[in-house]
Amino acid sequence: MTLAPLILVPGLGSDEAVWRGVIERLAAVAACQIAETRLDDSIAAIAARVLASALPAFALAGISMGGYVALEIVRQAPGRVVRLSLFDTNARPDTPEQSAGRRAAVAALDKAPMATLSRLSLPQLVADDASDEVRDAVVAMGVRVGKDAYARQQAANIARSDSRPHLAAIAVPTLIAVGERDVLTPPVLAEELRDGISGARLHVISGSGHLPPIEQPDAVAALLRDWLAG
Repeated sequence: MTLAPLILVPGLGSDEAVWRGVIERLAAVAACQIAETRLDDSIAAIAARVLASALPAFALAGISMGGYVALEIVRQAPGRVVRLSLFDTNARPDTPEQSAGRRAAVAALDKAPMATLSRLSLPQLVADDASDEVRDAVVAMGVRVGKDAYARQQAANIARSDSRPHLAAIAVPTLIAVGERDVLTPPVLAEELRDGISGARLHVISGSGHLPPIEQPDAVAALLRDWLAG
């Protein structure tokens, strides 16, 4: 059996662990590659780095900031992406208020460690009834990403372009998914993506916050398995 090539893009303050449970559940159907998102300070540069190490054609899934990267990858190389999946993300640029919050978060790292920032961010990242195991895993990801990479990622988020004008050009099977309890990118923003991409399907993941791949890996893997087979 030939496994489908699948690139998975982590989000802000995340590494491969955000997708680990999903990868384990897709082992029989997908050859997964984790995109590197920690080395560059622009979404365009992150996308170019991913493309430089990718196969000529691949399926692509991104979570949160990884969704911004995924949209940029499609924009840079539309003929190489054969399927697109966007989790808990949106196509809009940063608002001034969001950018100010990002700069404040980076500045706070001069006074407190990454573990503290990650712990304080948990109410925005996971559902309020998420297990201690999930909470600890999210904090550990933030610590591994570290201050410098986090600052680069935030700079990339602040400077990202408006992807809404480009949505209509996406012509591959597209899955949009969002956690039911996502307070950072609520379902209304997922609906905007669905409405902008012809034929896109939207799924709301029950009981999940902003990080369904680590909160609800069974549900996410089932969605991706169907998407890959469709």
